[in-house]
Amino acid sequence: MSKKITRRAFNKTSAAATLGLTASQATRVLGANDRIGLGFIGVGGRGRSLVRAFTKHADARVVAVCDVYKPHMDKANEPLEDKAVACVDFRKVIDRKDVDAVVIATPDHWHAVQTITACSAGKDVYCEKPVSITIREGRRMVDAARRYNRVVQIGTQRRSSPHFARLAEMVGSGKIGKVTVSRTYLLKNHYPDGIGRAKPSQPPADLDWDLWLGPRPARPYQDNITPYLFRYWKQYSSQISNMGTHYFDVIRWAIGELAPTSVCALGGRYAVDDDRTIPDTMEALFEFASGHLMTFGQYEACKNPVLRRGAIEMRGSHATLHIDGGGSFQLEPESGGQFQKDYRKPRAEPMEVKEPDRQMDHHHTRNFLDCVKSRKRPNADIEIGHRSTSICLLANISLASRSRIEWDAEHEVITNNPKANALLDYEYREPWKSG
Repeated sequence: MSKKITRRAFNKTSAAATLGLTASQATRVLGANDRIGLGFIGVGGRGRSLVRAFTKHADARVVAVCDVYKPHMDKANEPLEDKAVACVDFRKVIDRKDVDAVVIATPDHWHAVQTITACSAGKDVYCEKPVSITIREGRRMVDAARRYNRVVQIGTQRRSSPHFARLAEMVGSGKIGKVTVSRTYLLKNHYPDGIGRAKPSQPPADLDWDLWLGPRPARPYQDNITPYLFRYWKQYSSQISNMGTHYFDVIRWAIGELAPTSVCALGGRYAVDDDRTIPDTMEALFEFASGHLMTFGQYEACKNPVLRRGAIEMRGSHATLHIDGGGSFQLEPESGGQFQKDYRKPRAEPMEVKEPDRQMDHHHTRNFLDCVKSRKRPNADIEIGHRSTSICLLANISLASRSRIEWDAEHEVITNNPKANALLDYEYREPWKSG
């Protein structure tokens, strides 16, 4: 089966598709003028940004805020004119009848449990990226959204940006020719100490550490794990999932591909002396069936630019696109080369858009609220988010197994290394389950 998605098929199965929800299945039937009750689960830095984004819409109201760390709840509630109910356990948010949808911005290892629990309770979900820690978790999230007829939007905001829609159309229509190479990088310099080294200690009195760990194994608290530094521990996240999901999603959208067929990643902790369990240096290469190579570099011991401009480079036979994170771009025409009679003739017209899209969160949250009412599939539906997250997780599996992976995207199985399939999932700590 071809992994290529035509633009017509994408439109039919994604943005224009409806969920077929009946009134009896819904927690509450919402009219166009109704306000949507939102419960926010995880209100650290990104969670509070989402509170601000949603409250800019007149038809959204914050009913509850939830976090295992009390200061986060206090900060989230502070600017609200009508104070929200505050609770530590996310299940209390989901159980509330005045909550129509939940907004999940917890660490990555919680996304699957919380999304599936919310779907089974009849709540719609806005969940931050990456979708999950493992590929099979992500598939269970998709299955739950479909089984319970829920709207589930993933926080890859570029899917709702007119700037990125234009870029995807440009690439898809052949304006820059046959695109054979894309590149994107995460550049920082954590040398020499990174997140530091810390000894186990007692957690802060206002942090529920056991609930923070959730489905992951019990372990002593360390102050270089939470709140944000969890992204450097493979049990809870990874940096390729953190940033790669955004940019892989843009590339996959533009070239119209479902998934890579082959993945190879190399890397390690080469320079930074700290407690992290993910690489400080990593490169991953992805091959797509249509004839496309995508490269991701995670360089956290050297941050000087790799690309001439922007966050994403897409190299086509007619032109190269240099794309910034906000959707501003430069189109640099190609000309013919060796063996070409017209080698001096440009193959495309130069083009540049300097103004980025500064309203991506606004567009994306608006799309979610509209879909909660219309029951249409959102722009970044759970299936789309799952597929883009899976690219990152396959790179992590390649790195962990020290192998090149051949990937069957239809059946979501590694075909050339049966032992690596064990890394597609993990066993949850009791009592947590995901489906």
